[in-house]
Amino acid sequence: MSAHITDLSAVRRHVSEAQGLPNPHYVDPAVFEEEKHAVLFSSWAGLGVTADVPEAGDAVPITFLGIPLLIVRDKNETVRVFQNICRHRGMMLVEEPRKIEGAIRCPYHSWCYGTDGRLVSTPHVGGPGQNTHESIDRNLLGLIEVRSHIWRDVIWINIDGKALPFEEENAELIKRWAEFDKPLFHGGADSKFQLKVNCNWKLAVENYCESYHLPWVHPGLNSYSRLEDHYHIEEPDLFSGQGTLVYRQLKGADGQVFEDFEGVGAKWNEAAEYISVYPNVLLGVHRDHAFAIVLIPDAQGQTTENIHLYYATPETDDAMRAANTEQWKLVFEEDIFVVEGMQKGRHAQDFDGGRFSAVMDSPTHCFHAWVAGKIENHRAQAHAAE
Repeated sequence: MSAHITDLSAVRRHVSEAQGLPNPHYVDPAVFEEEKHAVLFSSWAGLGVTADVPEAGDAVPITFLGIPLLIVRDKNETVRVFQNICRHRGMMLVEEPRKIEGAIRCPYHSWCYGTDGRLVSTPHVGGPGQNTHESIDRNLLGLIEVRSHIWRDVIWINIDGKALPFEEENAELIKRWAEFDKPLFHGGADSKFQLKVNCNWKLAVENYCESYHLPWVHPGLNSYSRLEDHYHIEEPDLFSGQGTLVYRQLKGADGQVFEDFEGVGAKWNEAAEYISVYPNVLLGVHRDHAFAIVLIPDAQGQTTENIHLYYATPETDDAMRAANTEQWKLVFEEDIFVVEGMQKGRHAQDFDGGRFSAVMDSPTHCFHAWVAGKIENHRAQAHAAE
Protein backbone atom coordinates (compact mmCIF):
# COMPACT_ATOMS: atom_id res chain seq x y z
CA MET A 1 0.00 0.00 0.00
CA SER A 2 1.44 3.38 -1.00
CA ALA A 3 0.45 4.87 2.37
CA HIS A 4 3.60 3.35 3.85
CA ILE A 5 6.03 4.39 1.12
CA THR A 6 7.07 7.80 2.41
CA ASP A 7 7.88 9.43 5.74
CA LEU A 8 6.54 12.99 5.76
CA SER A 9 7.38 13.97 9.32
CA ALA A 10 10.34 16.15 8.29
CA VAL A 11 8.21 18.07 5.78
CA ARG A 12 5.84 19.35 8.46
CA ARG A 13 8.56 20.86 10.63
CA HIS A 14 9.20 24.60 10.88
CA VAL A 15 10.67 25.91 7.62
CA SER A 16 14.06 26.44 9.27
CA GLU A 17 14.31 22.71 9.98
CA ALA A 18 12.05 21.13 7.36
CA GLN A 19 12.98 19.00 4.38
CA GLY A 20 11.06 18.95 1.12
CA LEU A 21 8.80 16.16 -0.04
CA PRO A 22 10.76 12.93 -0.66
CA ASN A 23 11.68 11.82 -4.18
CA PRO A 24 8.82 9.31 -4.58
CA HIS A 25 6.35 12.20 -4.56
CA TYR A 26 7.76 13.22 -7.93
CA VAL A 27 8.75 9.96 -9.63
CA ASP A 28 6.82 7.02 -8.15
CA PRO A 29 3.57 6.03 -9.93
CA ALA A 30 2.17 4.54 -6.71
CA VAL A 31 2.64 7.81 -4.83
CA PHE A 32 1.20 9.75 -7.77
CA GLU A 33 -1.89 7.54 -7.47
CA GLU A 34 -2.08 8.18 -3.73
CA GLU A 35 -1.77 11.95 -4.22
CA LYS A 36 -4.48 11.84 -6.86
CA HIS A 37 -6.98 10.85 -4.18
CA ALA A 38 -5.44 12.52 -1.13
CA VAL A 39 -4.61 15.89 -2.67
CA LEU A 40 -6.35 16.51 -5.99
CA PHE A 41 -9.69 14.69 -5.73
CA SER A 42 -10.31 15.94 -2.18
CA SER A 43 -9.68 19.63 -2.98
CA TRP A 44 -11.08 22.28 -5.31
CA ALA A 45 -8.83 21.60 -8.29
CA GLY A 46 -8.69 23.68 -11.45
CA LEU A 47 -9.96 21.99 -14.61
CA GLY A 48 -10.30 24.72 -17.26
CA VAL A 49 -11.84 28.14 -17.85
CA THR A 50 -15.33 29.18 -18.91
CA ALA A 51 -13.78 30.98 -21.90
CA ASP A 52 -13.24 27.48 -23.34
CA VAL A 53 -17.03 27.21 -23.76
CA PRO A 54 -18.07 30.78 -24.64
CA GLU A 55 -21.51 30.03 -26.13
CA ALA A 56 -24.53 27.94 -25.14
CA GLY A 57 -24.10 24.40 -26.43
CA ASP A 58 -20.30 24.51 -26.48
CA ALA A 59 -18.75 21.29 -25.15
CA VAL A 60 -15.10 20.49 -24.45
CA PRO A 61 -13.92 17.00 -23.39
CA ILE A 62 -10.94 16.81 -21.06
CA THR A 63 -9.23 13.95 -19.24
CA PHE A 64 -8.34 14.83 -15.67
CA LEU A 65 -6.18 12.28 -13.85
CA GLY A 66 -7.62 9.49 -15.95
CA ILE A 67 -11.26 10.55 -15.60
CA PRO A 68 -13.03 11.47 -18.87
CA LEU A 69 -14.85 14.75 -18.19
CA LEU A 70 -16.98 17.08 -20.28
CA ILE A 71 -17.28 20.84 -19.81
CA VAL A 72 -20.60 22.11 -21.21
CA ARG A 73 -22.28 25.49 -21.33
CA ASP A 74 -25.95 24.54 -21.21
CA LYS A 75 -28.86 26.23 -22.95
CA ASN A 76 -29.34 28.49 -19.91
CA GLU A 77 -25.68 29.63 -20.07
CA THR A 78 -24.69 27.64 -16.96
CA VAL A 79 -21.26 26.01 -17.21
CA ARG A 80 -21.37 22.43 -15.95
CA VAL A 81 -18.94 19.52 -15.69
CA PHE A 82 -20.07 15.93 -16.30
CA GLN A 83 -18.36 12.59 -16.51
CA ASN A 84 -18.06 12.12 -20.27
CA ILE A 85 -19.79 8.74 -20.40
CA CYS A 86 -23.19 7.36 -21.31
CA ARG A 87 -25.11 5.87 -18.38
CA HIS A 88 -26.04 2.85 -20.53
CA ARG A 89 -22.75 1.08 -21.30
CA GLY A 90 -20.14 3.65 -20.29
CA MET A 91 -19.41 4.74 -23.86
CA MET A 92 -17.52 8.00 -24.36
CA LEU A 93 -19.92 10.69 -25.51
CA VAL A 94 -17.85 13.56 -26.92
CA GLU A 95 -14.37 12.99 -28.36
CA GLU A 96 -13.58 16.49 -29.69
CA PRO A 97 -14.62 20.06 -28.77
CA ARG A 98 -17.86 20.88 -30.58
CA LYS A 99 -21.19 22.66 -30.52
CA ILE A 100 -24.12 20.62 -29.21
CA GLU A 101 -26.94 21.64 -31.54
CA GLY A 102 -29.69 19.46 -30.09
CA ALA A 103 -28.74 16.80 -27.58
CA ILE A 104 -25.59 15.00 -26.49
CA ARG A 105 -26.05 11.73 -28.36
CA CYS A 106 -24.22 8.54 -27.49
CA PRO A 107 -22.72 7.10 -30.71
CA TYR A 108 -23.26 3.51 -29.51
CA HIS A 109 -27.03 3.10 -28.92
CA SER A 110 -28.12 6.72 -29.44
CA TRP A 111 -29.21 7.49 -25.89
CA CYS A 112 -29.51 11.29 -25.75
CA TYR A 113 -28.91 13.83 -23.01
CA GLY A 114 -29.73 17.51 -22.69
CA THR A 115 -26.93 19.98 -22.13
CA ASP A 116 -28.14 20.12 -18.52
CA GLY A 117 -27.39 16.39 -18.20
CA ARG A 118 -30.98 15.03 -18.29
CA LEU A 119 -31.54 11.74 -20.10
CA VAL A 120 -34.12 12.68 -22.73
CA SER A 121 -34.21 9.80 -25.21
CA THR A 122 -33.64 6.01 -25.10
CA PRO A 123 -34.40 4.64 -28.59
CA HIS A 124 -35.65 1.01 -28.76
CA VAL A 125 -34.76 0.44 -25.08
CA GLY A 126 -37.93 -1.66 -24.68
CA GLY A 127 -37.55 -3.41 -28.02
CA PRO A 128 -37.86 -2.26 -31.65
CA GLY A 129 -39.99 0.86 -31.76
CA GLN A 130 -40.40 0.88 -27.96
CA ASN A 131 -38.45 3.88 -26.60
CA THR A 132 -39.29 3.38 -22.92
CA HIS A 133 -39.19 0.52 -20.44
CA GLU A 134 -40.31 0.28 -16.84
CA SER A 135 -36.81 -0.71 -15.73
CA ILE A 136 -35.23 2.45 -17.17
CA ASP A 137 -36.05 5.52 -15.11
CA ARG A 138 -34.71 8.47 -17.07
CA ASN A 139 -34.92 10.68 -14.01
CA LEU A 140 -32.28 8.53 -12.32
CA LEU A 141 -29.99 8.09 -15.32
CA GLY A 142 -28.86 11.57 -16.23
CA LEU A 143 -25.20 12.33 -16.79
CA ILE A 144 -23.05 12.14 -13.67
CA GLU A 145 -22.37 15.74 -12.72
CA VAL A 146 -19.12 16.73 -11.03
CA ARG A 147 -19.30 19.31 -8.26
CA SER A 148 -17.99 22.56 -9.71
CA HIS A 149 -17.64 26.28 -9.04
CA ILE A 150 -16.61 29.28 -11.16
CA TRP A 151 -14.26 31.92 -9.75
CA ARG A 152 -12.03 34.26 -11.76
CA ASP A 153 -13.25 32.37 -14.85
CA VAL A 154 -11.55 29.18 -13.63
CA ILE A 155 -13.69 26.06 -13.45
CA TRP A 156 -12.89 24.46 -10.10
CA ILE A 157 -13.99 20.88 -9.42
CA ASN A 158 -14.18 18.76 -6.29
CA ILE A 159 -14.12 15.14 -7.43
CA ASP A 160 -14.86 13.44 -4.12
CA GLY A 161 -17.60 15.94 -3.26
CA LYS A 162 -16.44 16.32 0.34
CA ALA A 163 -14.61 19.67 0.34
CA LEU A 164 -16.10 22.70 2.06
CA PRO A 165 -18.09 25.02 -0.25
CA PHE A 166 -15.66 26.89 -2.50
CA GLU A 167 -16.51 30.32 -1.07
CA GLU A 168 -15.87 29.01 2.44
CA GLU A 169 -12.70 27.12 1.58
CA ASN A 170 -11.21 30.13 -0.22
CA ALA A 171 -12.73 32.95 1.81
CA GLU A 172 -9.36 34.48 2.70
CA LEU A 173 -8.20 34.74 -0.91
CA ILE A 174 -11.57 36.04 -2.12
CA LYS A 175 -11.36 38.72 0.57
CA ARG A 176 -7.73 39.53 -0.26
CA TRP A 177 -8.58 40.19 -3.90
CA ALA A 178 -12.03 41.70 -3.34
CA GLU A 179 -10.97 44.81 -5.32
CA PHE A 180 -10.58 42.58 -8.37
CA ASP A 181 -14.07 41.14 -8.10
CA LYS A 182 -14.91 42.69 -11.46
CA PRO A 183 -15.91 41.27 -14.84
CA LEU A 184 -13.02 39.52 -16.58
CA PHE A 185 -12.77 39.57 -20.36
CA HIS A 186 -10.67 36.84 -21.95
CA GLY A 187 -8.39 38.27 -24.62
CA GLY A 188 -9.36 35.62 -27.15
CA ALA A 189 -7.35 33.26 -29.32
CA ASP A 190 -4.12 35.28 -29.00
CA SER A 191 -4.43 35.39 -25.20
CA LYS A 192 -4.06 31.73 -24.43
CA PHE A 193 -1.31 29.21 -24.90
CA GLN A 194 -0.26 25.80 -23.66
CA LEU A 195 3.06 24.49 -22.39
CA LYS A 196 3.90 20.79 -22.13
CA VAL A 197 6.44 20.32 -19.36
CA ASN A 198 8.34 17.19 -18.34
CA CYS A 199 7.95 17.59 -14.60
CA ASN A 200 5.66 16.67 -11.77
CA TRP A 201 2.85 19.22 -11.37
CA LYS A 202 3.99 20.15 -7.87
CA LEU A 203 7.31 21.50 -9.13
CA ALA A 204 5.45 24.05 -11.26
CA VAL A 205 3.54 25.15 -8.15
CA GLU A 206 6.68 25.30 -6.02
CA ASN A 207 8.55 27.41 -8.54
CA TYR A 208 5.65 29.84 -8.88
CA CYS A 209 5.43 30.34 -5.12
CA GLU A 210 8.77 32.11 -4.75
CA SER A 211 10.72 35.03 -6.20
CA TYR A 212 14.12 33.76 -5.02
CA HIS A 213 15.02 32.57 -8.53
CA LEU A 214 14.30 35.86 -10.32
CA PRO A 215 17.86 37.22 -10.76
CA TRP A 216 19.12 34.06 -12.45
CA VAL A 217 16.09 32.64 -14.27
CA HIS A 218 14.28 35.87 -15.23
CA PRO A 219 17.00 38.49 -15.73
CA GLY A 220 14.78 40.64 -17.94
CA LEU A 221 11.96 40.76 -15.40
CA ASN A 222 14.45 41.24 -12.57
CA SER A 223 15.94 44.28 -14.32
CA TYR A 224 12.97 46.39 -13.18
CA SER A 225 11.04 44.22 -10.70
CA ARG A 226 13.99 43.21 -8.58
CA LEU A 227 14.26 40.50 -5.96
CA GLU A 228 14.26 43.12 -3.20
CA ASP A 229 10.99 44.57 -4.55
CA HIS A 230 9.11 41.35 -3.79
CA TYR A 231 7.30 40.14 -0.68
CA HIS A 232 5.95 36.79 0.49
CA ILE A 233 2.29 35.82 0.56
CA GLU A 234 1.50 32.96 2.95
CA GLU A 235 -1.82 31.57 4.13
CA PRO A 236 -0.97 28.12 5.54
CA ASP A 237 -3.13 25.26 4.23
CA LEU A 238 -4.77 27.54 1.63
CA PHE A 239 -2.41 29.42 -0.68
CA SER A 240 0.98 31.07 -0.97
CA GLY A 241 2.97 33.10 -3.43
CA GLN A 242 4.66 36.43 -3.96
CA GLY A 243 3.92 40.03 -4.69
CA THR A 244 5.89 42.89 -6.20
CA LEU A 245 5.88 46.57 -5.35
CA VAL A 246 7.16 47.45 -8.82
CA TYR A 247 4.75 46.57 -11.63
CA ARG A 248 5.49 48.20 -14.97
CA GLN A 249 2.54 48.59 -17.33
CA LEU A 250 2.96 47.54 -20.94
CA LYS A 251 2.77 50.53 -23.31
CA GLY A 252 1.80 50.57 -26.95
CA ALA A 253 3.55 52.34 -29.81
CA ASP A 254 1.83 55.63 -28.93
CA GLY A 255 2.21 55.26 -25.18
CA GLN A 256 -1.26 53.82 -24.64
CA VAL A 257 -1.93 51.29 -21.86
CA PHE A 258 -4.65 48.77 -21.10
CA GLU A 259 -7.57 50.16 -19.12
CA ASP A 260 -7.48 49.51 -15.37
CA PHE A 261 -9.99 47.35 -13.57
CA GLU A 262 -12.56 49.79 -12.27
CA GLY A 263 -12.22 50.84 -8.65
CA VAL A 264 -8.91 49.17 -7.76
CA GLY A 265 -7.06 51.12 -5.07
CA ALA A 266 -3.88 53.14 -5.31
CA LYS A 267 -1.94 50.20 -3.86
CA TRP A 268 -2.18 48.53 -7.26
CA ASN A 269 -0.71 51.42 -9.24
CA GLU A 270 2.67 49.70 -9.01
CA ALA A 271 1.89 46.46 -7.19
CA ALA A 272 0.96 42.99 -8.49
CA GLU A 273 0.45 39.61 -6.85
CA TYR A 274 1.04 36.03 -7.94
CA ILE A 275 -0.60 33.31 -5.88
CA SER A 276 -0.64 29.52 -6.05
CA VAL A 277 -4.14 28.42 -5.10
CA TYR A 278 -3.74 24.87 -3.84
CA PRO A 279 -3.62 22.45 -5.39
CA ASN A 280 -3.06 23.32 -9.07
CA VAL A 281 -4.06 26.86 -10.11
CA LEU A 282 -1.62 29.77 -10.44
CA LEU A 283 -3.19 33.23 -10.55
CA GLY A 284 -1.80 36.69 -11.22
CA VAL A 285 -3.46 40.10 -10.80
CA HIS A 286 -2.38 43.54 -12.00
CA ARG A 287 -4.17 46.86 -12.29
CA ASP A 288 -4.86 46.30 -15.99
CA HIS A 289 -4.84 42.56 -16.65
CA ALA A 290 -4.88 39.17 -14.97
CA PHE A 291 -3.96 35.62 -15.83
CA ALA A 292 -4.79 32.08 -14.80
CA ILE A 293 -2.60 29.01 -15.21
CA VAL A 294 -4.35 25.67 -14.79
CA LEU A 295 -1.98 22.76 -14.29
CA ILE A 296 -3.18 19.38 -15.57
CA PRO A 297 -1.13 16.50 -14.08
CA ASP A 298 -0.75 14.05 -16.96
CA ALA A 299 1.60 11.62 -15.17
CA GLN A 300 4.08 11.71 -12.31
CA GLY A 301 6.61 13.40 -14.59
CA GLN A 302 4.42 15.21 -17.12
CA THR A 303 2.28 18.34 -16.76
CA THR A 304 0.23 20.47 -19.14
CA GLU A 305 0.08 24.18 -18.33
CA ASN A 306 -2.92 26.02 -19.80
CA ILE A 307 -2.41 29.79 -19.63
CA HIS A 308 -5.17 32.39 -20.14
CA LEU A 309 -4.97 36.21 -20.05
CA TYR A 310 -7.83 38.55 -19.11
CA TYR A 311 -8.55 42.27 -19.33
CA ALA A 312 -10.86 44.85 -17.79
CA THR A 313 -12.68 45.61 -21.05
CA PRO A 314 -14.00 43.43 -23.88
CA GLU A 315 -12.10 45.42 -26.51
CA THR A 316 -8.31 45.83 -26.34
CA ASP A 317 -5.60 46.81 -28.80
CA ASP A 318 -4.62 43.79 -30.92
CA ALA A 319 -0.91 44.57 -31.04
CA MET A 320 -0.68 45.29 -27.32
CA ARG A 321 -2.60 42.16 -26.43
CA ALA A 322 -0.31 40.03 -28.58
CA ALA A 323 2.75 41.69 -27.04
CA ASN A 324 1.46 41.03 -23.53
CA THR A 325 0.87 37.37 -24.32
CA GLU A 326 4.34 37.09 -25.79
CA GLN A 327 6.07 38.66 -22.80
CA TRP A 328 4.33 36.31 -20.35
CA LYS A 329 5.01 33.33 -22.59
CA LEU A 330 8.70 34.20 -22.47
CA VAL A 331 8.66 34.42 -18.67
CA PHE A 332 6.89 31.10 -18.25
CA GLU A 333 9.11 29.38 -20.81
CA GLU A 334 12.15 30.58 -18.86
CA ASP A 335 10.96 28.42 -15.97
CA ILE A 336 10.82 25.19 -17.98
CA PHE A 337 14.49 24.24 -17.69
CA VAL A 338 14.27 24.77 -13.92
CA VAL A 339 11.28 22.54 -13.23
CA GLU A 340 12.48 19.90 -15.68
CA GLY A 341 15.93 20.02 -14.10
CA MET A 342 14.44 19.49 -10.64
CA GLN A 343 12.39 16.59 -12.00
CA LYS A 344 15.53 14.91 -13.31
CA GLY A 345 17.21 15.57 -9.99
CA ARG A 346 14.48 13.67 -8.13
CA HIS A 347 15.93 10.47 -9.58
CA ALA A 348 19.09 10.95 -7.48
CA GLN A 349 18.53 8.30 -4.82
CA ASP A 350 20.39 10.15 -2.07
CA PHE A 351 18.49 13.43 -2.43
CA ASP A 352 16.54 13.86 0.80
CA GLY A 353 13.98 16.43 -0.34
CA GLY A 354 16.34 19.34 0.16
CA ARG A 355 16.36 22.16 2.69
CA PHE A 356 14.56 25.50 2.57
CA SER A 357 15.88 28.99 3.08
CA ALA A 358 13.84 30.12 6.07
CA VAL A 359 13.96 33.64 4.64
CA MET A 360 13.39 33.07 0.92
CA ASP A 361 11.56 29.74 0.59
CA SER A 362 8.77 29.95 3.15
CA PRO A 363 5.94 30.25 0.56
CA THR A 364 7.20 27.06 -1.11
CA HIS A 365 7.42 25.29 2.23
CA CYS A 366 3.80 26.29 2.88
CA PHE A 367 2.82 24.26 -0.16
CA HIS A 368 4.96 21.26 0.82
CA ALA A 369 3.47 21.26 4.32
CA TRP A 370 -0.06 21.44 2.91
CA VAL A 371 0.54 18.49 0.57
CA ALA A 372 2.08 16.47 3.41
CA GLY A 373 -0.87 17.29 5.68
CA LYS A 374 -3.41 16.22 3.05
CA ILE A 375 -1.61 12.90 2.54
CA GLU A 376 -1.24 12.22 6.25
CA ASN A 377 -4.95 12.89 6.75
CA HIS A 378 -5.82 10.58 3.85
CA ARG A 379 -3.65 7.82 5.30
CA ALA A 380 -5.20 8.25 8.74
CA GLN A 381 -8.70 7.96 7.30
CA ALA A 382 -7.74 4.85 5.31
CA HIS A 383 -6.20 3.29 8.43
CA ALA A 384 -9.32 4.05 10.50
CA ALA A 385 -11.49 2.37 7.88
CA GLU A 386 -9.48 -0.86 7.94
